[in-house]
Amino acid sequence: MKKNFLLALFLMILACSSLKAQRLPSLDSVKTLLTNMTLQIEITSGVDDLYNFKFARAESQFHWIRRAYPEHPLPYFLLGLSNWWKIAPNVNKYAYDDVFFAYMDSSIMYAEEMFDEDETNLEAPFFLAAAYAFKARLYSERSNWTKATFAGKNALKYLEYSKAHSELSPELLFGDALYNYFSVWIPENYPILKPILMFFDKGDKELGIEQLETVVKEAFYAKVEAQYFLMRIYSFEKSHMRKALGLAEYLHMKYPDNPYFHRYYARSLYSVGNFEKLAKVSQDILNKIDSGMVGYEEISGRYAGFYLGDYYRRVEHNDKLSRNYYLRAVNFSEQLKAFDSGYYLYSLSNLGKIAIELEEMDEAKIYYDKILEHAERKHPAYKSAKEFKKEYKRYQKDKSS
Repeated sequence: MKKNFLLALFLMILACSSLKAQRLPSLDSVKTLLTNMTLQIEITSGVDDLYNFKFARAESQFHWIRRAYPEHPLPYFLLGLSNWWKIAPNVNKYAYDDVFFAYMDSSIMYAEEMFDEDETNLEAPFFLAAAYAFKARLYSERSNWTKATFAGKNALKYLEYSKAHSELSPELLFGDALYNYFSVWIPENYPILKPILMFFDKGDKELGIEQLETVVKEAFYAKVEAQYFLMRIYSFEKSHMRKALGLAEYLHMKYPDNPYFHRYYARSLYSVGNFEKLAKVSQDILNKIDSGMVGYEEISGRYAGFYLGDYYRRVEHNDKLSRNYYLRAVNFSEQLKAFDSGYYLYSLSNLGKIAIELEEMDEAKIYYDKILEHAERKHPAYKSAKEFKKEYKRYQKDKSS
């Protein structure tokens, strides 16, 4: 998932960095839905419901906007965004793909009509850039690189139109902020791409962060998406890990039933070693999975099971409970077929260690054999499994003598 996330960003940067609009929008004041405060007040609850996974309530609001503005791209974009968040907790589930693409295509169609009628309209390029960017994001998750590249190229083309006047609305600043940060971050962390990106417009990481922080403070429609990216960016930058935690905590408290924000909060707590809070947050994740709450499924369970396994082993020294939670992490991973996941391999390794301590060598062998089957040779869990294999041979020899 992380690989596809980064590749999607790279495609959007690589596809077109130097496209310049033939004619930029004028600075003339125009009435737009993006800056319509009355409309924003009316649909605040719908946007909050979207991010809190109350999709039926959110979409009833968005359909109301569609009835009021049937030829405007905004309601179709919001309905597409709603379906994106149905996909986000587990991008390997395809049930919402068709409806997501249909709504984003509708948003693009109406935005193109607006743009054809009036190239000074500032809303049209915003919706075109945003809708194409989300399409590129999902196409990359589906490994459809040709379509991802095409959508990314279009997203950046229209971003050039809108970013020249981003001071008119913080919504228009969002794409520029992502470009500034990731066009620098990607070659820094993936040097193999540096020779390619050196021919493209140079970004500015610090400016990108500042711009995202501005979007968070001042935007309405792009606010939460900016917080999502800022949270991830803060976690990339180790010196900002506390900021990542603070933002993850805020998003979880604001949207307590959003499984993505919930598990990212747990992950951030684990990263800073706050095990007391982590245990409560992780148990809440498992409770929501067990009660069948929307969006809570195996990926969130894999996180929570592993964290609770670690908590009970390292803090409470309760191997019985620890084993139960590691087993849940293993089961969730196997349901996902995520055999190369660190959560899976380290859960198996810890289960093996617990079994050895309890002198249950045959059970330990089961766990270590799975590691040997699935882990890469350079993985620490694989090395532990190889060492156990020698120990198990000695155990069998002693047992038979």
